[in-house]
Amino acid sequence: MSQMNMRIDADLKKEAESVLRELGLTMSAAINIFLKQIVMRGGLPFAVTLPQRRTIKNQRKESLDSLPDFSSQDRRIEEE
Repeated sequence: MSQMNMRIDADLKKEAESVLRELGLTMSAAINIFLKQIVMRGGLPFAVTLPQRRTIKNQRKESLDSLPDFSSQDRRIEEE
């Protein structure tokens, strides 16, 4: 057996441990699964991309676009 030391954000570690606990896994078991998958697949077991950044930007734009346009009502109130 070998030992690894890592620096991990405390909040991220806490959240990950909570999820893993629900799955019945320890952090050590999860990391071993991850490393085995890297070896089996010859790379990361998931795509490393940035589509979410664009998705979040589009969602923000769609949210802003869906807001009602009160500018014409504001002008009517000012004119009264």
